[in-house]
Amino acid sequence: MLRLRLQALAGVVGISFSAIFVRLSGTPPTTAAFFRVAYAMPVLLLLWLRVRHRDHRSTAMRLGAVAAGVVLGLDFVVWHRAIDFVGAGLATVLGNIQVFFVALYAWRFQGEPLRRGTFSALPVLFLGVLLTSGVGSAAAFGERPLVGVGLGLLTAVLYAAFLIIFRRFSGGGAPTLGPWFDASAATLATVWLFSLIDGQLDYTVSWPAHGWLVALALVAQVFGWLLITRSLPKLPAVETSILLLAQPALTIAWGVVLLGESLAPLQAVGAALVLVGIGVLSLRGEVSRPTPLD
Repeated sequence: MLRLRLQALAGVVGISFSAIFVRLSGTPPTTAAFFRVAYAMPVLLLLWLRVRHRDHRSTAMRLGAVAAGVVLGLDFVVWHRAIDFVGAGLATVLGNIQVFFVALYAWRFQGEPLRRGTFSALPVLFLGVLLTSGVGSAAAFGERPLVGVGLGLLTAVLYAAFLIIFRRFSGGGAPTLGPWFDASAATLATVWLFSLIDGQLDYTVSWPAHGWLVALALVAQVFGWLLITRSLPKLPAVETSILLLAQPALTIAWGVVLLGESLAPLQAVGAALVLVGIGVLSLRGEVSRPTPLD
């Protein structure tokens, strides 16, 4: 059990650096979204080749994983823009509100009851998001905090949609790596297609920018996710929730220490309220296990 806890904690710490690596790379949002997956694909391919003989999914299950990857690609595009507008820490905190949308979906379409914690968390989340947007604060952090918060909420919706689809199509007699490889390939294709619209994909490899993107690909996209998906399902639900709640909190800490992201007092209060709301949902209100953001 100790080994599982350490693996899960290592995975959570790894993904907590996702937004930090994006900011340190200094690359446009679409470029960061594209190369974080592109650099991860060779490693994922090698790992998948080792287990492909155990992958017995039907065509429908594979297409479902591809659909999940398309949604994740759109999520990456939006989330990376939110990082630019509102900073690494706040963008990650806002994206983790996905836990509420997953619970709402399970209630509406799967017949799972909404627990009391869900209702008690809702006003806390709403107030936290309002304060995070910088309303009433002339010193709000971020280039465009209100836009950043809007993108952060859209990220949460898209990420919830990805989780719902991926959970539905990640079984079917295959190791987790199989659906994750299919989804990642679709994510890469989706970001590339979007780049044809916004024109922000820069293929020029420069350093240290792409060094940070390689770190993002390996630390978060590959090993962080793999450690989490292998260990968290085997841990008690309460421990799972507490461990995953550490991710946005750690990202805020890294943002302050490594990037100098100094939040306005009201934004700091708002971020704390969002974390409290997410914690209530995870520990008392959510109907299924939460999943980390990036």
